[in-house]
Amino acid sequence: MNVLLETQGAHERRWKRYPTYMDSGVEWLGVVPEGWDVKRLKYCAARINEKVDGRESDLPYTGLEHIESWTGRLTPSEEISTSEGQSSRYEPGDVLFGKLRPYLAKAFRAKEHGICTGELLVLRPKDVSQDYLFSYVLARDFISIVDSSTYGAKMPRASWDFIGDLLLLLPSEAEQRAIAAFLYRETGRIDALIAKKERQIGLLQEKRAAFISHAVTKGLDPDAPMKDSGVEWLGAVPGPWCGYRSKLLFREANDRSTTGEEMLLTVSHITGVTRRSEKNVTMFMAESLEGYKKCEAGDLVINTMWAWMGAMGIAPERGIVSPSYNVYRFRSEGNEPSFYDYLFRTGQFVAEVICHSKGVWSSRLRLYPESFFEIRIPFPSHEEQHEIVSLIQKETGSYETLQRKIAKSIEKLREYRTALISAAVTGKIDVRGESAP
Repeated sequence: MNVLLETQGAHERRWKRYPTYMDSGVEWLGVVPEGWDVKRLKYCAARINEKVDGRESDLPYTGLEHIESWTGRLTPSEEISTSEGQSSRYEPGDVLFGKLRPYLAKAFRAKEHGICTGELLVLRPKDVSQDYLFSYVLARDFISIVDSSTYGAKMPRASWDFIGDLLLLLPSEAEQRAIAAFLYRETGRIDALIAKKERQIGLLQEKRAAFISHAVTKGLDPDAPMKDSGVEWLGAVPGPWCGYRSKLLFREANDRSTTGEEMLLTVSHITGVTRRSEKNVTMFMAESLEGYKKCEAGDLVINTMWAWMGAMGIAPERGIVSPSYNVYRFRSEGNEPSFYDYLFRTGQFVAEVICHSKGVWSSRLRLYPESFFEIRIPFPSHEEQHEIVSLIQKETGSYETLQRKIAKSIEKLREYRTALISAAVTGKIDVRGESAP
């Protein structure tokens, strides 16, 4: 009898089952292949708790933030990471497992000597291979059981006492090698497909950004006569367009809330102006929001501290924002706010913002009102602003639809990857004899 994993997709295939099974006696494991041993994890892998002062060690440092969820890959970083205090030492052959927020499924196979955060348990295999143990601790059911045991509301952790008592399914050494080799090959194929789809999304995002940038700086008519705007970041613009300093189009608004009960908005370089999530709103419960700045729908809101990254946009609704933000309102009616929302979030405009910001690069750059008001921006007619927004929304809608479709297929691939690992290490599928084509 063959088995099809729970997730459905064209990339999947049916896998054969083992000939005979036996009851493991453990509810979450269910039946397991006959001949497999069942032992507590602490008898198969020792927890190593060798502490070193990270400030005095020259070994490479691994933090939870460096490990990708569910895959165990190290995330690339241009910065050299170091530990500021006590760290755990690990050796080649060890398996690191994240006990903080275990639902994130952080595990890592050590191939060299290093040190890591104390939030990673260092497990040294004894009666189990490193590759098999690594796959086992990333099985869905294992992660779920560990996560159910956590304590602490804000920083949920699992204890080694609980994790060490969990049962480990232990096939023969030869079968462990076969399972590890199978998973290495199959997850590699899935990862390659995911990477390909992620590149497709990246290309779509680039095309969308390029289309928007061209529309808001060059207009819609490719045959329109162009003129030099006299503004370096804009270059040539359509003949009828004007170029004004921002202060001629916007004025600063500094209305303050007397109750702090309005909708709380935030500004991000990724999403623009949006409602602050309910989770983050609770962080402000002990703080009065009285005195926060009011903004109306259609106002420009700039996160002064992060404008250099593009943290600005048009407010989609009335609300309040941090007093450290700046709020700007159109001086006259008729303008299309969405046109300027698109414009202000283009790469060219963000680069111009950096040029007008003051302070030390990145960490302390600020865009103050007097500097913003000096930036020159294009001013098409109100009618053309509306036409450009309508076309952008129409054209980019197809990009976004395709991007959502690809993102959904990536999600299904990740689900399948996780299901495949769980099925292999718990014996739900028999991968012996599964040779590479």
